[in-house]
Amino acid sequence: MALIVKKFGGSSVGSTEKIMNVAKRVLNEKKPGDQIVMVVSAMGDTTDDLIKLAEGINKEPYTYPREMDMLLTTGEQISIALLAMAFNTLGQKAVSLTGSMAGMHTNSFHTKGLITDITPERVHEELDKGNIVVVAGFQGTDEHGDPVTLGRGGSDTSAVALAGALKADSCEIFTDVDGVYSADPRIVPSAHKMQEITYSEMLEMARLGAGVMQPRSVEMGAYFNIPIHVRSTFTTKPGTMIREDYTMEEKNFDIRGVAHDDKVVKVAVLGIPNTPGIAHDIFSALAEANVDVDMIVQSIRNIEKNVTDMVFTVASSDRAVAKPIVDKVAEKLGAVAVLIEDDVAKVSIVGAGMLGNPGIASRMFGALSKAGINIDVISTSEISISCLIKKDVLKEAVNAIHDEFFQDK
Repeated sequence: MALIVKKFGGSSVGSTEKIMNVAKRVLNEKKPGDQIVMVVSAMGDTTDDLIKLAEGINKEPYTYPREMDMLLTTGEQISIALLAMAFNTLGQKAVSLTGSMAGMHTNSFHTKGLITDITPERVHEELDKGNIVVVAGFQGTDEHGDPVTLGRGGSDTSAVALAGALKADSCEIFTDVDGVYSADPRIVPSAHKMQEITYSEMLEMARLGAGVMQPRSVEMGAYFNIPIHVRSTFTTKPGTMIREDYTMEEKNFDIRGVAHDDKVVKVAVLGIPNTPGIAHDIFSALAEANVDVDMIVQSIRNIEKNVTDMVFTVASSDRAVAKPIVDKVAEKLGAVAVLIEDDVAKVSIVGAGMLGNPGIASRMFGALSKAGINIDVISTSEISISCLIKKDVLKEAVNAIHDEFFQDK
C-alpha cells in the first residue's frame, strides 16, 4: 500500500482519447490498497490558446496579471473534470479538486505565485472515501481567495509540493519525453538520457532553461527530500530519478548537461554614475515588481567621468513590466539611454564536475569560437557557466558545446 502522486502534462492529456488512456494506464499500474493523487495540466495547447485570446484584447495582457490568472486557471479545470469522468466511466471512484479545494495557498504575485502553505485535509478525506483525487496543477489561491498561477510549468511544483505535504511515498512526473537529457533532444539528436541527476544539478538545469522541470518543483523535492521520477506518458520504461545523491556508479562526466533559453531579453542601462547605490536603485525597483534578473554585468564606460554601463537579462514575459520601471529609474539617474535587445538567447553548461576544473570554461568558449559564435555576456555559478549569444545561432551553439563535452561518452 502506497500513497503516490502522479503528474501528467498537457501533451499527455491533449485529447479525450489521451485522457482515457491516462486513466487506463493509472488503473493498470495501481496496486491493491494504493492511494492515488493525480495532478494535471491544461489540455495540449489550451494555455497558449487562452493567452492568444487575451492578446486579442490587449497586446500586452500580462499588464493585468490578476485577470490573466482568472483566465488561465480555467484550463486545468477542464482537464481535471474530464479525467475524473474518465476514471468514473472505467468503474473507479474519482473526484476533481481545484488548487484551492486541495488546500494550495499562495502569495499574491499573480502569474508567478509562490506556494506559502498546503492544507490537504480535503485530499485526505477524498482518498479515505476510496477516490482517486484529481487536482488542478499550476494554481492556488491567495489570502483574498483570488486565483494565482505558479508560472509556466507550475503543475510540476504543485505535484511535488503536494507530495511533500501528503508525505507521499513517491512523486512521478509524466511528460512527453522519457527522462532528463544531456540537452534538448529536439535540438541535439545525440543527447543522452540520464539515469539519475542530483537536485542541485537539476535545479540549475531548470533555472537555465531545461524545460522538463520547473525550478521551484526541484526546490520542493529537495526541501521535502522526495525523489522525483521523470518518465514518459507513452512508455513504461524507467525515466530519470532526481534525488539528493547518486545511488549507482556512472561514468564520470565533466558536465551533466547543456541548457538553453531563448525567452530572454537583454537590457542595457548606459551612462549612469559609477557611485554606491546605483545597482540597488535599479534592481530593487525590479524586485518590487517581482521581476527576476539574471546575467548582471557592470562595466566602466568612462573612467575620467566615472560613468558606467549596467547590462542584465530578464525573461521575455517580464519585458512589458520591466521596461517602464527601468526607464523611470534611468531617467532619475541621468542615464544616457536604455537599450533592449530581443534577438538574444542563453546557452549554459551545468555539472558539479566543473568544480575545481579550470579547463571547463575554456572548452566551452573554444567550442563556440570554432563554430564562429560570438559571446555577448558571461555569467557563472559554482556548477554552471552561461553565455548570452544571438538567438539565430542558438541551435548551432548548443550542438557545438554538446559535441565538445559528450561526443566521446
